[in-house]
Amino acid sequence: MIRLVLVGILLLLSLAFFLQNQEQEVTLRYFFGLRQDSTPIYKPILAAFGVGLAVASILLFPAWVSGRIELRRKTKALQEAEADLERLRRTLEKSLHQSRGRAGAAEEEVGDE
Repeated sequence: MIRLVLVGILLLLSLAFFLQNQEQEVTLRYFFGLRQDSTPIYKPILAAFGVGLAVASILLFPAWVSGRIELRRKTKALQEAEADLERLRRTLEKSLHQSRGRAGAAEEEVGDE
């Protein structure tokens, strides 16, 4: 939730920056003597921001996928362990019930003698 709020604040600040600097012009110089004379400053900043988001998404995606796979695997193992535990509890209850029944029958036999 905190990440979502921080991303929202960052996006709002970026939008405010872009809206405040629409008239500002900048000259871009590229490698090999290429240049672009005049462009609004928000365009290269917006492009850099978009490239940064794309790179971060690409770098974080494999970790997110592996985390989801591990979570699914552990959830399945937990469900199987809970099912085994429930089976063992039922077996223990049956054996205790049967042993109580046998003990009660033995007490009745001793009492009859």
